[in-house]
Amino acid sequence: MTGLARSLVPTTRLAARTNARAARPRWERPAYWALLAVTAVLFLYGLGASGYANSFYSAAAQAGSESWKAFLFGSLDSGNVITVDKPPAALWPMALSVRLFGLGTWQILVPQALAGVATVAVLHASVRRWFGPAAGLLTGGLTALTPVAALMFRFNNPDALLCLLSVCAVYCLLRAVEDTRMRWLLLCGAALGLGFLVKTLQAWLIVPPLALVYLVCAQPSLPRRAGRLLLAGLAMLASCGWWVALVELWPAGSRPYVGGSQNNSFLELTLGYNGLGRITGNEVGSVGPGAGRGGGSGGPGGGPGGGMFGESGVGRMFNQTVGGQISWLLPAALLLLVAGLVLTRRAARTDMRRAALLAWGGSLLMTVAVFSLMSGIFHEYYTVALAPYVAAVVAIGTVMLWQSRARRAATVTLAGAVAVTAAWSYVLLDRAADWLPWLKWAVLAGGTAAALGILATAVLPKRVAGKTVVAVIAGLGLAASLAGPLAYTLSTVHTPHSGAIVTAGPASARLGGPGGARVAGPGGGEGRGSFPGPAAGGGQQAGPIEQFPPGAVGGSGRPGQGGKPDDGLPGRTLDGRNPERMPRGGMGGLLDGQQVGRATKAKLTEDAADYTWVAATIGAMNGASYQLAAEQPVMSIGGFNGTDPAPTLAQFKKYVEAGEIHYFISGGPGGPGGRQGNSTEISDWVEKHFAKEKSGRTTLYDLTEKKQKSDNDRRQPL
Repeated sequence: MTGLARSLVPTTRLAARTNARAARPRWERPAYWALLAVTAVLFLYGLGASGYANSFYSAAAQAGSESWKAFLFGSLDSGNVITVDKPPAALWPMALSVRLFGLGTWQILVPQALAGVATVAVLHASVRRWFGPAAGLLTGGLTALTPVAALMFRFNNPDALLCLLSVCAVYCLLRAVEDTRMRWLLLCGAALGLGFLVKTLQAWLIVPPLALVYLVCAQPSLPRRAGRLLLAGLAMLASCGWWVALVELWPAGSRPYVGGSQNNSFLELTLGYNGLGRITGNEVGSVGPGAGRGGGSGGPGGGPGGGMFGESGVGRMFNQTVGGQISWLLPAALLLLVAGLVLTRRAARTDMRRAALLAWGGSLLMTVAVFSLMSGIFHEYYTVALAPYVAAVVAIGTVMLWQSRARRAATVTLAGAVAVTAAWSYVLLDRAADWLPWLKWAVLAGGTAAALGILATAVLPKRVAGKTVVAVIAGLGLAASLAGPLAYTLSTVHTPHSGAIVTAGPASARLGGPGGARVAGPGGGEGRGSFPGPAAGGGQQAGPIEQFPPGAVGGSGRPGQGGKPDDGLPGRTLDGRNPERMPRGGMGGLLDGQQVGRATKAKLTEDAADYTWVAATIGAMNGASYQLAAEQPVMSIGGFNGTDPAPTLAQFKKYVEAGEIHYFISGGPGGPGGRQGNSTEISDWVEKHFAKEKSGRTTLYDLTEKKQKSDNDRRQPL
């Protein structure tokens, strides 16, 4: 009998799935595919306008497409001198795309857009499973229409893939709570481990709330739950530990230097610059005031605790620079989270509705807390991690309250959520007062009318407040709540973005509106991004120019160019972008690269096969520009900031003596003090011993031809 019962289990599950499909409303499947189609169009539209977006990661993808060793370690060039300052998992889809289809904008950015579509699909599946099709569709739509999501799923920073993996981890955790089988918990751990290989410890911010949800809500006994969590932790460590062990155990002399570290150690990078340093502000190897000694101690352009990256504190997610990126529905999410937990307060311990609220809401609260209070490097686009959590909580809470609207308290809470969202949208839109000035008033009026209408449905007779009236009120509330983020999202999609730091929404919102300090982004590109924190969009200056390294602002502190086309040729640049829409001056060399003209490309590609590197230059953003233009390896001395001690002067001399580098390109971030000593020493040595030549506005040093020496110089060896 037991065997017969077991043999019927698959049939029973198949029948349950068949019944579930039959119970779906006829409109659900077309609506679902329409959601994915619109999301794909939103994330794919006009991608080519952004060129290579963040050329730092684009160059690493190009290197990975040429060298499997560069692919494995995440090297900046196929010669494997130094890696990016993150683990390489986010580079792998891009590198494979370039290897298969060649180097180009679409090959770099389409994987990010597909990650966005997949994120919406997984979110829909998770929320729909326990709250119905309306909640699932609403969750996916809210995520796609979050401005910072529309930004980052069209950009090649690691955050897009991290967002997808985080959503997958929450989904698998909830399936593990529902299902007694172990596989879902192991998959959750694997997703979190892969997230670590995307952006190190940020991926693990949601581990505490997810572990607590499983420990409290899952079906097995408490000892079994604890044991299974330990196994999931081992799965998490195994899915990322293999790569960490590989890097740490591989002989340092035969692998690239770990970018962002000061001791060629990935563990140091994880716990320091990319880990605890982000919390405390003590980010050794960073750039700007306080780097390596508590960068969160305040400073120009930032308040206490935030330094140059903006003021930290409980209000950070709502401030001038961050608010328009993510916070449109954040007040409503907090309110609806509390309301949903109140509605499920009498449910059983294993109730899936409450477990889902705790999982999504806990992830939201944990991530908001860390982002708000961290004193180190913080950029507005980090908040894309919050987009799925906010969307899920808002959709779940809205549907639960709507289904309970027969209760007066639920109706009042739902009306309050609509009113709060409309009021906060008015505030955010008012920060860009010269951009669609009528929209804030329309949102405020529509939201107020919808909130009053919702309240009225609780007291009006059913014959007055019929289905049609209720549907109109619900539609008005939804339109008023989404009009602001929708407008910001469309503005984001319409605007090309490039450089290391980018922000969503209209430029006037990021620049403080009329009368605000109009701070240009890297190179003056208002729509492309700007220096960290306040300069990125709040109408505040990031601080005096003196706080940045020579060469970071307004061009190079050493001989070279400052972000202008090097040969003055008209038309498009070599990566397909229009020079008239490209950044000029500004933070060229540190946060955005150079525009490479045809004359320089011709020099770099001439006899390229005879050299390991066709050129070397200071800083990865500069090196990336030339590497992407020539499609040949360019050595980025000092990594991203030019601060990493790789290569050393002695190593660089060996490369030159062996004839492995053709040119040295002057320019890029300079070298104040000892933090950038290697870069400065190399640049000084090249200038002293090799003759310079001009290619347009670019200064080159041919490292295969030594400068004619004076008698005094001949007495000093190379």
